[in-house]
Amino acid sequence: MRFAYTILYVEDVARSLAFFHNAFGFDSGFVDESGDYGELDTGGTRLAFSSRALMRQLGKVAGIADPNAPVFEIAIETTDVATALERACTAGAVVVQEPREESWGQTTAYVRTPDGYLVELCSPVPMPS
Repeated sequence: MRFAYTILYVEDVARSLAFFHNAFGFDSGFVDESGDYGELDTGGTRLAFSSRALMRQLGKVAGIADPNAPVFEIAIETTDVATALERACTAGAVVVQEPREESWGQTTAYVRTPDGYLVELCSPVPMPS
């Protein structure tokens, strides 16, 4: 088995794909012609988006992300957290936490996407010598 993708439920798939491209530089991969499903090319594991309308058609009730009470976060690794944060904010993200040096040697910052998802921008974790 392998971890293939994570799907976020959103109102507007095209808007979410555009936001993630503008904020984090990910290009679209597969996008269904209906516009109700799309994936980003993020490397080995894809980040996908499904419309809440499609989920209702499939008999599911998709919740709405709450960044004040998140149940998960998406982590995007970068060597320059401050620049990544600035780019994300320019694209419409809202700062949740400014860049901070963590005790384990990693720099982290957090933003909220327009759909309310929590995204961590982080430097690589230093490996012990």
